Amino acid sequence: MVGKKPTRIGSRGTSPDGSKQERRKNPRFLVTVPMEASWRGPDGVAFKAQAVAKQVNASGGLLEMDNYPEMGTRITLTNFLSAESVEARVLATPHSREGVSHGIIVELIAPNESFWGVNLQVKKTSVELQKLEKSLRAEGIDPRLLNEFRDAADFIRTASLAVQQLRERQLHGRDGSEVASVLVAERIRRTANLCLEVMSDIDNAKVSSETKGLDDLFQSLEQVCDRLRHLLKSREPGRYVTSRS
Repeated sequence: MVGKKPTRIGSRGTSPDGSKQERRKNPRFLVTVPMEASWRGPDGVAFKAQAVAKQVNASGGLLEMDNYPEMGTRITLTNFLSAESVEARVLATPHSREGVSHGIIVELIAPNESFWGVNLQVKKTSVELQKLEKSLRAEGIDPRLLNEFRDAADFIRTASLAVQQLRERQLHGRDGSEVASVLVAERIRRTANLCLEVMSDIDNAKVSSETKGLDDLFQSLEQVCDRLRHLLKSREPGRYVTSRS
């Protein structure tokens, strides 16, 4: 009787010290998330160090830091922006793997995508929106609709990043007026473009006197124009004539 050939069971790779090596299942996304890492050394001494998460996914990522624990060490990571903490294990250090410099690669003990905060969500959403845009382009969607989709997607990315920047500035006691100004400028740009789109719709008979919302739009535009005249007349008093007293 011929014996059966033993079945080889695949195992996850290990490092020389016996710790598990990383096997990335999902792509990482570029982020900038301030962290605090804490751990205990081989002699039980407690350490703390500041870090910045640079490339992450739900399972872990690359952290930039000057002082770091040894490979295989279990560490606690705290997100400065949300104050949320998770446990992780060090998979690689600059001395253990080629291509890792100025930091460490960690694996979260329990996968947690939300731990990295809105930064990661914005990056993932941006990638998904780009994929959707390619699909729409391949299906021959009207170029104007495609441009409108692209403009809306850009605004989502801009607004999301601005919210994160405002949160970071608040946590560090810094003024957020500069970020707010960026949002205002973006809103003005989008409004100007929308006005051009509406003008094109009117010229191409896509808008009639029965189109819903025309009265509200007209009143809003009158009020905006009136305020803009007052705002701009200091620049050229003779050009911007206002009807307001």
